[in-house]
Amino acid sequence: MIAVSVRGLSKSFGIHTVLKNVDLTIAEGARIGLVGVNGSGKSTLMRILAGLDTEDAGEVSIARGIRVGYLAQQDMLEHGSTLWDELEKLYAPTFEMEKRLRALEAEMASLHGDGARFESLSTEYDRLTKRFEEADGYSWQSMITGVLNGLGFSPEQYHRSVDSLSGGEKTRLSLARLLLQKPELLLLDEPTNHLDMDTLQWLENTLVSYRGSVLVISHDRYFLDHVCTGIAELLGGVLEQYTGNYTAYVAKRQERFETRMRAYTLQQKEIERQQAIIARYRMFNREKSIKAAESREKALERMDRLEKPEEDRGIRLSFQAAQRTGEDVLIADSLGKRYGDKQLFQTLSLHIRSGERLAIIGPNGIGKTTLLRILIGEEAPDTGTVRLGSNVSIGYYDQQQAHLDENKTVLDEVWDRFPRMEQSDIRGALGMFLFTGDDVFQPIHTLSGGEKGRVALTTLMLQHDNLLVLDEPTNHLDMDSREALEDALSGFGGTIITVSHDRYFINRIADRILEITPDAVSLYLGNYDDYFEKKNRPQETEAAAGKTRTQLDKEKQRERLGREAQRQLKARAQQAEKAVAEAEAEISRLEDRLADPALYNDPGKAQETTRLYQAAQQRLTELYEAWESAEAELNNLN
Repeated sequence: MIAVSVRGLSKSFGIHTVLKNVDLTIAEGARIGLVGVNGSGKSTLMRILAGLDTEDAGEVSIARGIRVGYLAQQDMLEHGSTLWDELEKLYAPTFEMEKRLRALEAEMASLHGDGARFESLSTEYDRLTKRFEEADGYSWQSMITGVLNGLGFSPEQYHRSVDSLSGGEKTRLSLARLLLQKPELLLLDEPTNHLDMDTLQWLENTLVSYRGSVLVISHDRYFLDHVCTGIAELLGGVLEQYTGNYTAYVAKRQERFETRMRAYTLQQKEIERQQAIIARYRMFNREKSIKAAESREKALERMDRLEKPEEDRGIRLSFQAAQRTGEDVLIADSLGKRYGDKQLFQTLSLHIRSGERLAIIGPNGIGKTTLLRILIGEEAPDTGTVRLGSNVSIGYYDQQQAHLDENKTVLDEVWDRFPRMEQSDIRGALGMFLFTGDDVFQPIHTLSGGEKGRVALTTLMLQHDNLLVLDEPTNHLDMDSREALEDALSGFGGTIITVSHDRYFINRIADRILEITPDAVSLYLGNYDDYFEKKNRPQETEAAAGKTRTQLDKEKQRERLGREAQRQLKARAQQAEKAVAEAEAEISRLEDRLADPALYNDPGKAQETTRLYQAAQQRLTELYEAWESAEAELNNLN
């Protein structure tokens, strides 16, 4: 079934067109990621779906019975209430039902001999009890507790005033309120902002099992990979829809671009061929040849010309190390750091070897950036030592961009660091980071966070260091720029130490992960997925501990095969559900045609439309059976 259908939607603000003839379909149960560069119209489209903005043209159809929930803004929270009060008031209708149930119980207990009245009250009581259960009447307190805990609020915070919350905390509370309301359609605009890794994992699990449909705007590619069943991309006001998660979308987008480029190239060759023939005909300068030339010219004029597909203009970069290091790049021994009464870390030791890629993760405020500054010598540890290996040169990327001179232009900022380079070479490097023409004369203080990051990356690329120390390098970068950075770092021959919250980035770059928590410092081999699996691997029971390694390995292999079978069944069920939705949409279109009296002016066309309608009905029946079969197998597997 289709939850939302958008057809021909357009929206402009003054002379600026944001959305152009947008089509979008959201099936029931689908989880669609809405992606695109900043300013592409994502939030505008979502606000139109939420009913907060109106479209200039087009149509938005939301299925009957679908309640729409939009991630509430901070000012929608009630001043003076506590976190618990803010969520408890959502259950006011449930509390009224409970009062009515108690009243019915008292009235039924007081009846004596009035069978008809008792039966009437009993019927109402049964009906209301069912509604009360569906409204979480018996579990509302645990529902509130579960959502608050999942979104990172401790029990000590439950009775804090909403007014005392930070902006990020208010956003999380708004998200908690929305999830408890359980609308059939969730519209979430950047819900992953202000969430740590544990809270992100909880939200991903919640959305994956959510019974309704979800449309979510996010720059978190790992989140989109693990939550979404489809991706909708807005580019230049035009929307294109893809099936699958973020990784599948990236591959399909490239395939679609290559297909369009091939079609455009072939058409251009055909146009050139026809023009050459026309030129030869005209060269003959005879009546027949001139008529033939004119005929071909008219055919060319009638041709539906394809526009040349434009690939997104993204940054292009490459990191090269000027010299090799020794085998030992950095050795840190028993590092400790304290600020006042707060101990960030202690007895922290690291041994970084040539070519290794270490990602440092942990909650905000735990000391990750401080650790980087200690490793590069910009800050002294309270205890312990740091020793660099031979021939090590450090390139440091500061997420705050504190090393940039706010009063310089983009060109001067980079050129002053490399005064021996020609201006054309500096401008060429800046051009790789999208600073072209007069862009290079912008003062640093006028740049956005993403633009400052690109200036810093330009400098880092030109330094040719062999140890890159990166503090949140993907912050402020758009998705395509993040992909370009990851590709460049993957091809880098040196060593990398990075702090990042970007799990997709960590997955592509890291081969070791250092986790810093308030209680311990732990080192894990592998990328983020490996780390997550090891962190969440259930401990072996005493019975399992007595088994041989071969037995345990076979059991793990069976578990992996079971997970793979479940994944394939889920994919089958999702494909079948999508096919059902498409078939229902086709039947709806055919019904519209059959309802048009003008169709029957052409008996042949009417007969063909009727045949197509009957075939579509038969096809829908078969698709329903395939869907039910896949769902049944999936349920049996669970």
